[in-house]
Amino acid sequence: MTRQRPPRSPTSRRTPAQRGGKQLGKPLGKLRIIGGEFRRRQLPVLDSPGLRPTPDRVRETLFNWLGQQLYGQQVLDLFAGTGALGIEAVSRGAAWVDFIERDPRVAAQLTTNLASLNITASAVHVNDVQAYLARPAKPYALVFLDPPFHQQLATPCCSALENSGWLSEGAMIYLETETSLAPNVPANWQLHRETQAGESTARLYLRQVP
Repeated sequence: MTRQRPPRSPTSRRTPAQRGGKQLGKPLGKLRIIGGEFRRRQLPVLDSPGLRPTPDRVRETLFNWLGQQLYGQQVLDLFAGTGALGIEAVSRGAAWVDFIERDPRVAAQLTTNLASLNITASAVHVNDVQAYLARPAKPYALVFLDPPFHQQLATPCCSALENSGWLSEGAMIYLETETSLAPNVPANWQLHRETQAGESTARLYLRQVP
């Protein structure tokens, strides 16, 4: 007798992105903190388009550049995403970090991750970065600026930081862009360090008094 195959279950017809809990907005991977108080802790990262955590090697290089200058500083993390840079800053002694992220789901996961580490010296702001920078400013000693690639956001954000009072005297600005982009930064920002990883280039600037 010839047996008929049972009909395929709906699960078998799912796309790869739908299998294994990898639906959009679901935890997909892990973010590892590489130094400081929370070293080796791992935090869930959402599967969200454009979410691009700064690689471990680049983060390690950046925080080696910053060294002890980070301790006790006010930090602004623009286009925060996973919060990799800001969380690393808190872990290494920053006094306060403001995270700016416009995607409510990504911001909610970031808030959850901060709570899991009992980090209270921080705030997550659900807002578009350019809209946020149009608000009344307060000065920060360190700014992380890691905009989405190929959207021409680096130059206007750099201008807003310099011209609207967001930077303290002698502030440090970390800028990560696609390697093909030559960023146009304010004339009084001095390039201090630079490194490349894959398709991205990371630069650390020191702000001089205009």
